[in-house]
Amino acid sequence: MPTRLVQYLTGVASAVLLLAATPGAVAAVPAPPAPVARTAAVAQAEAWQPPLSTSGRYIVDAAGNRFRLKSANWDGAQGSWTGSGSITDPANHHAGQNSYGIPLGLDRVPLATLLADFHALGINSIRLPFSNEMIHATATVPDAAVAANPQLRGRTSLQVFDSVVAALTQEGFAVILNNHTNTSRWCCGVDGNERWNSSQSTQQWADDWVFMARRYAGDPRVVGADLYNEVRRDVLDDPNWGLGDNHDWYAAAQFAADRILTEANPNLLIIVEGINWTGLPVDGLPHGRPMLTPARTLSHTLVAAHKLVYSAHFYGYTGPSHSGATGIGETHDARYQDLSRDALYQALYDEAFFVEDGGRHYTAPLWISEFGIGAGESNSAARTWFGNLTDYFADHDTDFAYWPLVGWEGHDDWALLRYDTDGHRYGLLDPNDWRAADWNHVMTAPTRTGSVAPVSSWHMLATDHGDHVESLRVRAGGDWDSGASKAVCPDGLRLAGLGHTAGRGLCTDVTAGDLRAAGNTQTVVTDERNVPSGGDWASGYTKFQCPSNQFLIGFSRRGGRTSAALCVPARTSLGGAGRTVWFDRSDNRPADAQGGDFAYGDYKGQCADDEYAAGIAFTTRIGSSGGPAALFCRKLV
Repeated sequence: MPTRLVQYLTGVASAVLLLAATPGAVAAVPAPPAPVARTAAVAQAEAWQPPLSTSGRYIVDAAGNRFRLKSANWDGAQGSWTGSGSITDPANHHAGQNSYGIPLGLDRVPLATLLADFHALGINSIRLPFSNEMIHATATVPDAAVAANPQLRGRTSLQVFDSVVAALTQEGFAVILNNHTNTSRWCCGVDGNERWNSSQSTQQWADDWVFMARRYAGDPRVVGADLYNEVRRDVLDDPNWGLGDNHDWYAAAQFAADRILTEANPNLLIIVEGINWTGLPVDGLPHGRPMLTPARTLSHTLVAAHKLVYSAHFYGYTGPSHSGATGIGETHDARYQDLSRDALYQALYDEAFFVEDGGRHYTAPLWISEFGIGAGESNSAARTWFGNLTDYFADHDTDFAYWPLVGWEGHDDWALLRYDTDGHRYGLLDPNDWRAADWNHVMTAPTRTGSVAPVSSWHMLATDHGDHVESLRVRAGGDWDSGASKAVCPDGLRLAGLGHTAGRGLCTDVTAGDLRAAGNTQTVVTDERNVPSGGDWASGYTKFQCPSNQFLIGFSRRGGRTSAALCVPARTSLGGAGRTVWFDRSDNRPADAQGGDFAYGDYKGQCADDEYAAGIAFTTRIGSSGGPAALFCRKLV
């Protein structure tokens, strides 16, 4: 979220006062309000069919039709207190707006009016931030917080949130839940909300996500879980992407995502935002916004292969290496609004939009879930940046969410819609709002619509710090190689490639689609009994070969040594001509290989698109790592 006073991390930082989350039971979900009369805008909004999933770079609905997220952020439930002074004084809240821990505007405007205004903007979806503290709060919101909606009096902040979700989805909007903060406090500096586990454990954070996903599982228009907002450094430590420690955002997102999909709601999109900030914002010291760049070499593979969406934020006053701070924490790095149009576009691609490239292990839809600017902005560079950014969105058919949707007139001129104390509306729907031309451009530019043909999937497996078993069918069978680090492709995919020493693998469904037969039969191969007489395809090497008519979906290792291969029966006849693909001394992938570099810095072997992997060879001779040295690739017949 935007703030002109982002006080990022200097050598000396003051302690921050955090709101303590109130423990206690959470009230049951109330019955949704009675349906409202249908309007033409509502009917149009309801044309899509949940649940949503992904096909390559696109989000699609249940009918396989493109669903472009044209969204806005209805904030407030994540908290608005700035962390100093009395929490009851609006002056101590962001932009002087006390949200009372619920979506903004309910004190000024009836819900029905708000929703009608949202429809008038043309948006089809809402990013709805919340805090972990909100989930556990037991106090009811003051009557003043819902003065324009007296039916919400006497409810906790979570119960108000419930009512807002129900009202939105009844009006046809898709709702994406966003865990914005740990505490109900305005972010995003040194405020106790830097990481998903800054003010709580990773386990509690994931537990809260399972709770929220279950809570709305009966509402099909609640379509997504945006796992955490703007992961960044605290005073002492950076978050990271893949180191396997308590600050590993890659691992935490994987953990929470798989729990949500297996324990709560398998239909949700899982939105993973990149890392917003690392390092100290001091000239001469390392610092910057990694965003999604780490996904080039380490991407997520979930138990549901078509549910991952990546996310990033762009504001003109931040930059590739600029925190957005003014004064303390400000460096001499360029802000995005300082970049030329071409330089801006290159930065957008390098930091985020590359994930839309097709046929890569990291290919996924990209959602720019925050961007925005003030209606009163007079800086010509900032205005030019906004025009350039929305041009890029229009040209690239981008999924987006503006920040923020609702604000108070005279307080937050960034809001698309602002309301005074009498409920009168101001903002983008007024003829004098300069942002309207750029907004209308991105909203009305040509866009992909209709059916999106399925594309081949490519997904990475990584055993860097433990198991990566993404098959629900395999999980149901228990631990198939106790004590080893195991990796298994998601259901519907087969193993197509391996790295020599890094413990990485590549999964796909190219050419054959879901190749596996019905049932949960699987074979753990730990010796050479399936290598036929006269069929030594890797002489002098130990070979784990699948039984006849089976193919590889997984592998395991102990230390660096190959431990086992996991094979499953095919739904059609297999057994085509085979070849040995060696990769112990150099890469050996097809010249036109898809999937991308799934084991960066390692030698890799990969079967062709019209082949399946039927065996792994390795050596245990002295000086060898014991990692995979060759794949046995056979023609699909």
